[in-house]
Amino acid sequence: MTDTPSSAPPVLPDRLSTNPKSPFYDEALLARGVGIKFDGEEKTNVEEYCVSEGWVRLAVGKTVDRKGNPLTIKLKGKVEPYLQK
Repeated sequence: MTDTPSSAPPVLPDRLSTNPKSPFYDEALLARGVGIKFDGEEKTNVEEYCVSEGWVRLAVGKTVDRKGNPLTIKLKGKVEPYLQK
């Protein structure tokens, strides 16, 4: 008999974006709820992240560009994604 767990924790992607036009967009995963810890702090305004390269792209307030996309800044540091709930 093998002792395998019935449900292994899901593996989060190395890179994920909230922009539907991005190739890194995953609607099903975002619907489940993905949280981000950046340098030990919980961030709620993350537009995109990359774990291997160590950066997050954060929305800057409610400011948008002329196409309606949020203005963002890119910060480098330790990125830790997790599923919420």
